[in-house]
Amino acid sequence: MSNAPTLVFIPGLLSDETVWAPVAERLPVANPVHFAAVTGHRSIEAMASAILSDSAGPLVAAGHSMGARVAIEMSRQAPGRVAGLILADTGHHPVRPEEVPNRHRRVALGHRGMDLLLDDWLPGMVHPDRHGDTALMNALREMGHRAGPHVHEDQIAALLARPDAGACLPGLQGPKLLLVGRDDLWSPVGQHQEMLELVSDGELVVIDNAGHFAPLERPDETGSAIAGWLLRHGLAALRKR
Repeated sequence: MSNAPTLVFIPGLLSDETVWAPVAERLPVANPVHFAAVTGHRSIEAMASAILSDSAGPLVAAGHSMGARVAIEMSRQAPGRVAGLILADTGHHPVRPEEVPNRHRRVALGHRGMDLLLDDWLPGMVHPDRHGDTALMNALREMGHRAGPHVHEDQIAALLARPDAGACLPGLQGPKLLLVGRDDLWSPVGQHQEMLELVSDGELVVIDNAGHFAPLERPDETGSAIAGWLLRHGLAALRKR
């Protein structure tokens, strides 16, 4: 398609392009690709505004976890530019009282030492069968160390002041693809089914044998789901043969 939208891949908490790069590499489309950053800001709104400023033309915003909340906010801020949303392993609820102390506890852990934080956080973020996958777990740990405790603290502040995505979803334009690892303990399948009921023009794909980091755990399956969705909605630029 002419003027194909840029695929903007947005990472989540303590994350960078590591989460989305294996998916982007597998996509059989020729859309421009931009890996966004979610550092240097303490609100979801500011993250969304910065990514919109850094990206030109029409977009498909693909966000993982916190990054999906940023993608939703991008669509709210610039509905004419965001042609579609890909929301992976995420949620739509406003802050729940019980999450506040645990998030503050992990901020304190991070300032004591990132290994302490990662030891506490990472096991529940991937499928149990992948705990022995040294390459995967090392990639996640290295990504967390690159972010560091101050970025983590900023991102937690953003999450604790996050907009109510559930109130925003019904009014968003364009098609939406919801992706979730079947064994995601943090953002379970049922949560995505609730989100599907709130949106128009939505699809839900459950990725088997994956946890919260489904795009990194199962890039082939994630990429296949995204490619099919882009093609069905006329959002894919086809490669020349």
